[in-house]
Amino acid sequence: MNERGNYYRIARDDWQDFYTPGNTPLTQAELDSIKSLNDRISMKDVEDVYVPLCHLIHLYMKDFESLTLSKGLFLHRYVKMPPFIIGIAGSVAVGKSTTARLLQTLLDRLFKHQTVQLITTDGFLYPNAVLEKRGIMDRKGFPESYDMEKLIDVLNEVKSGKENIPIPKYSHDVYDIVDGEFETIDSPDILIVEGINTLQLPANQQIYVSDFFDLSIFVDAEPKMIERWYLERFESLLDTAFKKPENYYYQYAIGDRQTALTMAEDVWKNVNLKNLEEYILPTRGRADIILHKAKHHIIDEIYLRKY
Repeated sequence: MNERGNYYRIARDDWQDFYTPGNTPLTQAELDSIKSLNDRISMKDVEDVYVPLCHLIHLYMKDFESLTLSKGLFLHRYVKMPPFIIGIAGSVAVGKSTTARLLQTLLDRLFKHQTVQLITTDGFLYPNAVLEKRGIMDRKGFPESYDMEKLIDVLNEVKSGKENIPIPKYSHDVYDIVDGEFETIDSPDILIVEGINTLQLPANQQIYVSDFFDLSIFVDAEPKMIERWYLERFESLLDTAFKKPENYYYQYAIGDRQTALTMAEDVWKNVNLKNLEEYILPTRGRADIILHKAKHHIIDEIYLRKY
C-alpha cells in the first residue's frame, strides 16, 4: 500500500485481501440488469472491490451511529438517527450510475435491516425550457444548470427526518425533466446521491451539497479513456434509439452515422471535457474514497482518505 498526498493508495490485489467475502449477494443476471449501457462489470469485480467497499461503508456507519448516540447522551435526550448519506461523483460516462445502483443493491442485501434509496442529481437540472430561456442549453450539466438550492433543501429535509419528500423526475429518453412526475424519498436508513455535481462548489457561500454527506466516493479514470467510453456509449444509444421516435437520440440514429459521431466528439470536447476539467476533477480531492478505473472499466486502484 502506497501513499499519495492525503490518500492511502491501495492496489486492487491488496484491497480484496482486507475483507474475505462469503456468498456474493446477487446473481450474474441481476448484475447485468444493474450495469449501465456500455459499462463493463463482472462478478469478480463485485467480490474483489464492491463487497469489501460495502463493509468499509458499514464501519463508517457504525462510527456515525455511535456519534449520534453520544450526542443524545450528552444532551440527556433521545436523538433520532438521521439517514446516512453517501455521495457518488465522477464524469459523464465513467460508470458512476452503475456504482450507485450496485452499492444500493449490495447494501440492501448485506444489511437487511437497513432501507436503502438512490436518487440522482439529474432531477435537479432545470427543465430544458428554462435552460433555453436563460441561453445556457449548451451548458447543461455545468453548475449553473442545476437548481442547487432545491437540492440542498431536499438533503436538509432528509437529514431532518421528513417523510415522503418529492423530487423531480428526469428522463434520459427525452433528455428533460418530466413535467408533473416525481420520485419520493421516504425515510431511508441509507440514501445514495449520485451525480456529476455532488462534490462541487457551493450554491452559496455557506453550504456545500457534500456537507450533508457522511461518506463520498469519486469514480475516476483518465479523460482520454472516459472519452472513448462516452463515444462507445453514444453509438450504443444510436443502435437502440432508431426504434423510438420519442427518444432524444432518434434524430441522430436515423441520420448519417459519421455526422452523428462528429457531433458527439464536439459535445465531448466542448461540453463534457470542459466540465470535467473545470468543475468535476477539482472536486476529486474532497472524496473519502476514489475508485480508479483502467481499461475496460476495471478498477485497478482504490484511494482511501487518511484524514
